[in-house]
Amino acid sequence: MARLKIRHLIIGSKYISAIFAPTYLPIVVMGLLFLCSYLNMLPWFYKLFILLLVYCFTILLPTFLIKFYLKHRDLSVLQLSSKEHRIIPYAISILCYVGGMLALEKLHVPYFMITILLAALVIQGICALINALWWKPSTHAAGAGGVIGAFMAFALIFSFNPLWWFSIMIILAGLVGSSRIVLHQNGVLQIFVSFLIGAVCANLIILFV
Repeated sequence: MARLKIRHLIIGSKYISAIFAPTYLPIVVMGLLFLCSYLNMLPWFYKLFILLLVYCFTILLPTFLIKFYLKHRDLSVLQLSSKEHRIIPYAISILCYVGGMLALEKLHVPYFMITILLAALVIQGICALINALWWKPSTHAAGAGGVIGAFMAFALIFSFNPLWWFSIMIILAGLVGSSRIVLHQNGVLQIFVSFLIGAVCANLIILFV
């Protein structure tokens, strides 16, 4: 019975890690912004186009290129847990995010929307630097912190009540952090520090950049 519970816990943690991957930070924040701010008055096709563009540059393209890199180097996803194998995927993601920012700028979207990608880019850069110089941060926890930090910043900018969304996000962030610990991908300190990095960076960049 105990082994069965542990097995279910591990399977559940894998699903949570996959569903709440750090790459979803920009599109989740963008979607919440379209729901909770005056941007919900924009035409649906414009909002859909922006979300698809962000999806392509922050999820689809990085995923394709990273998988191509892994196949070319004959590496598995599990081997990305080692420091030396995570640098190139970080670099691929960062370049894709820069491309997404340039594309949004060419379309003359409001600057505060571009700061969402900028915040995600800075968070990825800091995580990559920490990974190269020190120890393995949790990009999942940093992404969860980034969503919360960005959402709270936009709540101040657009003066809407974030309480319900904030409560849901805190619960989800706890689930994400716990899943990474269960899967032995990160320790408690790594989760906590990474969450703070994401939340502080996203909040400050969106409010002050």
